[in-house]
Amino acid sequence: MKRIFVTGISTEVGKTIASAIIVEALEADYWKPIQAGELEYTDSHKIADLVSNKKTVIHENSYALKTPMSPHAAAELEGVIIDVNNIHEPVTENHLVIEGAGGLLVPLNDSDTILDIIMPTYKVVVVCRHYLGSINHSLLTINWLKMKGYDVSIIFSGKEHPTTESIIVKKTQVHVIGRIDEETAFDKSTIKKYATLFKANLELL
Repeated sequence: MKRIFVTGISTEVGKTIASAIIVEALEADYWKPIQAGELEYTDSHKIADLVSNKKTVIHENSYALKTPMSPHAAAELEGVIIDVNNIHEPVTENHLVIEGAGGLLVPLNDSDTILDIIMPTYKVVVVCRHYLGSINHSLLTINWLKMKGYDVSIIFSGKEHPTTESIIVKKTQVHVIGRIDEETAFDKSTIKKYATLFKANLELL
């Protein structure tokens, strides 16, 4: 069964939408180990509202923090210490999509980052979105993952920007799953549309 970790080059680049598409395409389970903020409507709630299939199971967060900040800072405010040894992959015989919090080197505590919860066997999907500085952020994220030995793919998010996308692909030589365009809204039907488009590429992971 596939284990796919979804990370981004920064925050607010479309990780949750990308995760929903992957979940729907593979009828996979979903797990967000660390949620910081928006506890009244978490990313897990969003995934549940966006997928159509009946097979997906949404697994409980290992840490659910109230403050929308970097996990280490949110945890400190709440008197919590995030211990990566307490973050256990849920038991499932299904495919599993794991969504990170923020970018790759977002700190969890004084020593660990999101990178430290990405198991060596995971396939990693990096969500890239164009903005000033995004090429640098993309190359740093992807090449760091490659240097660590991970199997990396890209999903582009947002309006097409050919010069940005082509140089990222040229310099990293990683597999592109597809692009999520700007949409007026993301709902079940939109997610299902992209799931159909991406399914063949995702099955190659």
